[in-house]
Amino acid sequence: MYEAKITKTERLGSMIIVHTNVQDCEIRIISKELYEADSLSVASNIRNDRKILEITKDYNQLKPKHNIVFISLDVMARIRAISYDIPAEALTLGADDDEAYDFVKELIVQEMPKEDSNILDIDPEHNPENFSYVFKCNGYKSLAVIKNEKIEYLNEEKLRKQYVAPANLEQLFFSNAMLDSHFNILTIEAKAGSGKTLLAISAGMSLVKDKNTDLSKIVYIRNSIESLQKGEEVGFLSGNDEKFAVYNHPLYDSIGYIAQKMIKQSNSNKAIKEKISEESIESKVEELVGTYNISTMWPGEMRGRTISNSFVVIDEAQNMSNATLQLILSRIDETSKVIVLGSNRQIDNKFITKYINGLTTLMKSTKKKYNNINLFAIELKKVLRGPITEFAEEVFSK
Repeated sequence: MYEAKITKTERLGSMIIVHTNVQDCEIRIISKELYEADSLSVASNIRNDRKILEITKDYNQLKPKHNIVFISLDVMARIRAISYDIPAEALTLGADDDEAYDFVKELIVQEMPKEDSNILDIDPEHNPENFSYVFKCNGYKSLAVIKNEKIEYLNEEKLRKQYVAPANLEQLFFSNAMLDSHFNILTIEAKAGSGKTLLAISAGMSLVKDKNTDLSKIVYIRNSIESLQKGEEVGFLSGNDEKFAVYNHPLYDSIGYIAQKMIKQSNSNKAIKEKISEESIESKVEELVGTYNISTMWPGEMRGRTISNSFVVIDEAQNMSNATLQLILSRIDETSKVIVLGSNRQIDNKFITKYINGLTTLMKSTKKKYNNINLFAIELKKVLRGPITEFAEEVFSK
């Protein structure tokens, strides 16, 4: 940590300016005792932004030669700054600052490592984020996961015997980690149409059905587009279920897909195949929701709650602030398993970026080891939904 040294304090009009030095950088901390923005006419959720703009405007008028630029994530605040004749820019990082992750590592070996071998003996450059390995030897390859620095090979045949079978290498690693009781928190960064939600719900159903686990229900959590730090409150009146129904479509789309596959499999065992109707799918969805105790929650109802014995799916984490994701995770006890899903290519929250959100923070956490938590992370890079989705990812996700 760098130490900030206060060099001078002065008054400029109604403003108080504290001059500090950090290394070779001069920082001026500016405040006022009385703000116009404290007026009751200014909404509470934008009052702090208006205070910052008020100081920027006042300072710019008194120090017009300082070439002040207002930098913010908030597009509305930037527009208001421009209306004050103050240049405004978005807070961004350069492309070179994007974090790179090596969640799946390919390694050419002279012979396949034995099960339970220490990965450091095979790969001295192993890092905590290298959760999965593809070992290649003489034209053959084997998939393995690392648990407590020990190698464990995937049982691909078992993994493919699910209603939603993994369709590629990354999905195999993802499914394996979900079904493995060793891992507590899984973080999945994935393209649209990569099957992340569908695979998660399918795995959750398998675990709830398995009598050898303590998991008795599936909890699906997805907030509104906004974050708790910026106006997530949609009101505390009746009707929240209806307000948030739109956000739960990915869950019910996934259950509907699984229901349809189950009906098809059942019909294939009959002499006469029945045509699958919308009514039969809806009926099967209701049955699955009851059988597997599937429920939905949103962050606004999390405080004071404890989530136990649950397979928890946190979806669209790229639209959650750190405070929102911290709130959710702090509600989940040690009897549960957490799957955090998201895509930094699909950020809809105007108050955050791909550099500052709950998903990114969790991904960065994989760079180190933790004593009481076993993390797992992977990126799903293959689009399975179809060519239109893949085209959209390629053209718009720059």
